Amino acid sequence: MKTTILFLSMAVATLFTTSCGGENGAADETPSSTTEKVEYTCPMHPEVITNEPGDCPKCGMPVEKKEMKMDGADSTMKM
Repeated sequence: MKTTILFLSMAVATLFTTSCGGENGAADETPSSTTEKVEYTCPMHPEVITNEPGDCPKCGMPVEKKEMKMDGADSTMKM
């Protein structure tokens, strides 16, 4: 009887620690085989590409976010 109670309490403790491991459950998830690469580009000058938001160096317009998925298997960009 004591062995059964000990086993069940260990199982519950294991489930509790694995399910409550982080403050935010979404932060613990890792992307499977794809990661998102975020680039910003000017709507008037698509050749202007930057990794940060800001203004276009050619015309001063704010650059817009352009998300692209990278496939982890062959590292090709997919739009």
